Amino acid sequence: MIVGTAGHIDHGKTSLVKALTGIDTDRLEEEKRRGITIELGFAHLTLDDGTVAGVVDVPGHERFVKAMAAGAGGVDLAVMVVAADEGVMPQTREHLDICRLLGVQRGVIAINKADLLPELGEEWLDLLRADLEALVADTFLEGARMIPVSAKTGDGLPALRAELTRLAKDLPHRPSEGPAFLPVDRAFTIKGFGTVLTGTLLSGHLTVEEAVSLLPGIPGPLRVRGLQVHGAAAQTVTAGQRTAVNVTGVEPDQVSRGMVLTRHDELPPVRMLDVELSLLPAAEAPLPGRRRLLLHLGTAQAECVVALLDQDELRPGETALAQIRLATPLAAIPGQRFILRGSKALPGRGATLAGGCVLALSTARRRRGASELLKPLVEGDAETKVAWLLRQAGYRGLTAKELYGRSGLSPKALDRALQLLGTRGAALLVDRERRLYLSGEVFQGMSARATATLEAFHAREPMKEGMSKEELRQRLSRELEPRIFGRLLQGLLESGRVESSGDLLHLKGRGRALTGADEAARHRLA
Repeated sequence: MIVGTAGHIDHGKTSLVKALTGIDTDRLEEEKRRGITIELGFAHLTLDDGTVAGVVDVPGHERFVKAMAAGAGGVDLAVMVVAADEGVMPQTREHLDICRLLGVQRGVIAINKADLLPELGEEWLDLLRADLEALVADTFLEGARMIPVSAKTGDGLPALRAELTRLAKDLPHRPSEGPAFLPVDRAFTIKGFGTVLTGTLLSGHLTVEEAVSLLPGIPGPLRVRGLQVHGAAAQTVTAGQRTAVNVTGVEPDQVSRGMVLTRHDELPPVRMLDVELSLLPAAEAPLPGRRRLLLHLGTAQAECVVALLDQDELRPGETALAQIRLATPLAAIPGQRFILRGSKALPGRGATLAGGCVLALSTARRRRGASELLKPLVEGDAETKVAWLLRQAGYRGLTAKELYGRSGLSPKALDRALQLLGTRGAALLVDRERRLYLSGEVFQGMSARATATLEAFHAREPMKEGMSKEELRQRLSRELEPRIFGRLLQGLLESGRVESSGDLLHLKGRGRALTGADEAARHRLA
């Protein structure tokens, strides 16, 4: 479980984390000199029931929202820190927007610097509470406890820890059986060990000695030499844990924030994402059909073009299906949350504009009106989603490992979906060794196209015995795998629609070689 701070600059987030955990998360010399948090800080907190939570402390300054978004991507519980003497400020609002868009479900409001309240008058706290209630209305913090605390005196800290303990009991578990997905937020060297990467494991699990990749750019395979959680060695780490991974085969200067540690060959880097997108109600104007924005996904930041699929504009507060087209490749998983920021700040709340959820890792540009095509990803069950992925893969098909990464399903759920689809002929296992599957619908379409290609050949070349197998394969697709083509030929021959003579193929009753009588007639004609 990960607890994350949120709130305006100088409202005491870092000092509150230090008072709770005893750990100063400002590790940079510049942070200590300037007295502000610039980079993400990390600590761990033992709750009242013995649970150990990872703590992510984020910068509050508007210039460092990039780092804030990188830290908030893995947060389960948010502590919204508001200074008693200043109240709601622009980054209070923007951090709340970011937490909402990134899918944070629970949290608590810490009214920090409570030791100043006696100087502010009897009515001040009531006014501040009313202001906060208006701010969090219709958000995940509506109805959340507001606890006056003082990082300076320690007042209120036991109540804050007790509330975090209570909230933690009801948290849903992260998908530990899904694809391994760890966005990297730091990379450094430890003498005698080599490169160490840190991040929050958002999905799946990792074990020592596993083969991994760093996406985009370093497909590996690299080897996991060691794992740590809160400074203690571990053999296995699971989703929801702050993790340090000792990796062999890569230098720290090759690694940058925004890369993702995944299991080897489980996920591809992508340039396009099919998404469900929501525009903040506070947006000043609708989002047009195409707009260039800045995407924050995991710990990555990238320029992108957002293209709406079924409407000319998206009005404030509305949700629609869209495609994000990236300037540079990134790693993502279905279900991952993201935010989009513009170049112009919204009045009193920063530049965060929209956000949403990744539906699929896309390989093709979607045309306007393609939202109907994506509906199975929003409304469908596991079988529907797997069938959709296989149809989208076309003649190439997908291995079980690729389906696992692209669907985000657990191995058991994926196997069950493939079995059920197989019994209905909706998924065909065309290569047992590689566990390569093809959509039954795509296979039928390929068979019909092969038959039509042979028909056209006979009409064009009536005197030839047949078309070579290789020519037919290339006419269907130059990249059609031999094993898939072999399965196609087997089906065509078994159906009786197609016959073969050595390396040549012809439709039944067509393209036969000349008989003896035919040869005599040819001579007489000549």
